[in-house]
Amino acid sequence: MGVSRLDVFYRRLLLTKLFIGGWGKPEDLKRIFEFRKIIGDREKCKSLVPKDYPVYLNKTEDHTDCQIHDGFFISPLEHLVPGILPPEAVKARFQFIVPKRWQKNRPVCIHLAGTGDHFFWRRRTLMARPMIKEAGMASLLLENPYYGYRKPKDQLRSCLKNVSDLFVMGGALILESTVLLHWLEREGYWPLGMTGISMGGYMASLAVTNWPKPIPLVPCLSWSTASSVFTTGVLSKAVNWTELEKQYAINLVYEEEIIKLLEYCGADSFKMGPGHVENVDCLEHLLGLSRQDRASVVQNSKAGGEAEARQGLMIGGPEGCRAGDRVHQYLSSVNTSGTNVDTLPGPHSNNILHGKKMDTAKCCRPSLHRESISFMKGVMDECTHMANFSVPVDTSLIIVVQAKEDAYIPRTGVLSLQEIWPGCEVRYLNGGHISAYLFKQNVFRQAIYDTFNKFCLKYPNLH
Repeated sequence: MGVSRLDVFYRRLLLTKLFIGGWGKPEDLKRIFEFRKIIGDREKCKSLVPKDYPVYLNKTEDHTDCQIHDGFFISPLEHLVPGILPPEAVKARFQFIVPKRWQKNRPVCIHLAGTGDHFFWRRRTLMARPMIKEAGMASLLLENPYYGYRKPKDQLRSCLKNVSDLFVMGGALILESTVLLHWLEREGYWPLGMTGISMGGYMASLAVTNWPKPIPLVPCLSWSTASSVFTTGVLSKAVNWTELEKQYAINLVYEEEIIKLLEYCGADSFKMGPGHVENVDCLEHLLGLSRQDRASVVQNSKAGGEAEARQGLMIGGPEGCRAGDRVHQYLSSVNTSGTNVDTLPGPHSNNILHGKKMDTAKCCRPSLHRESISFMKGVMDECTHMANFSVPVDTSLIIVVQAKEDAYIPRTGVLSLQEIWPGCEVRYLNGGHISAYLFKQNVFRQAIYDTFNKFCLKYPNLH
C-alpha cells in the first residue's frame, strides 16, 4: 500500500523543526528510563496513584444540551519524579463535558490530545459535542503537558524542544489518566473508556495498559510504537537531525551509558545481539542498510555477542573510512559554525577529536545520521512501544482505527497491534492520516460507541 500524497504535501507546508534542543539532558533520560521500568508493569504501579487523589472543579458553563466543567489537579509525576516536568506543566487541566440528559447509564470517554491540539476547542467541537447529541455520552478532555496552558515559555508552538519531552509527556499522561479514571469512578460515572487521535491514540493506549480493570479503548490513527513516526514517517523530515547528530557525536554518554538502559528487545528492536540476527531484514528497511552493511552486521552478531553486535550495527559503512576520521571530519564542520572543538569538556574529548587507535575493521562506521536514527529508534521503542508495557486487561474491548495510506504512522517493520494485543479489532480507512482526521471523525465516534456497547454487554455488573 502506498502513502497518501496529501500527507506528504501537508508535511511540506510545515516549516518548523522538532527537537531543536536535542535529546534532552542525559540525567533526565536516565530517570525516565528507570521510571519506565515501574510504569511499564501494571502490578508494580497499582499504588502509585491513590484512589482518592484530589481533583478540583473551578468553573462551570451552562449550555442548552450540556454543562462544561473546568478542572485541575497536580500531576502525580511531579511527586514521583520531582522536577522532570517543566513548571508550566505541573498543574494538569481538563474540561468535562456532561450531557443534561443521559440516554443510558452515565458513560464517559476520556480524550487525549493529538499533535498540535492545544486547549480544548478542537476535541470539544469535533468529538465531544457530537457525542452528546448522538449518544448522550460525556467526554473528559485532558490537556497534554507541553500544550496549551501547560506549554513551556521557551517552546515554539507544538514543537517539543527535546526528545525526552515526549517521554515525560507519556509518563505524565499515564498517571494523570489514572487520576481521572479514579475520580470518575468515585463520582459514579460508568462505563469509562479512553480514546485519542494520532499522538493522542498512542497516549491513550499507554494509559490503558496501566489500568487494572477491563476498559474500552479506541486509538485512532496510531499504532504500536512512535519510533517509526520519527525515523521512517514523513514527520522524520521535521526532526532536527543536525542537532541530534552533533550531540550524539560530542557526548559519549548516549552511546556508552544511555544505550545500555534500553531494555526493549522485541522482534522489531534495534538491538542485534545473539538471537536477534533474524531482525536484520527489519533493520535493513528501517535504517537503509546496504547489503554490505547487512553482511557486516550478521558477521559481527555471530562473532562477538551483544556488545560486539551493537558495534557491528555501527560499522560496515560503504565508504570504509575510519571512525576517527569520520568524527574528526564531522566536528571540523561543527567547528566552522562556531563551536570550539579544541575545548570540549570531559575525559573523552581527545578520543572524540582524534579517534582511538583500534582495529581498522572495527573502527569503520556509517554516518552519524544513521547512528542517530538507530539511537532514536532505541529510545522511542523503550518509552512508547506497546510491547514494553503490560497488555490491557481485556483486549477484546480495543478497536483500533487506522488509515491504509498513513504516511505519518508507518506500519512496515514494526510489530502490529494484533501481535501485541491478541483479540483487538483493527478497522482500516481508505486514504491517509490528514484526510482521515479531517473527514472521518464520525467513524472514530462510531468505534467508541461500539466498544462501549460491547463492554456493557460483557461486564454489566462491573461498577
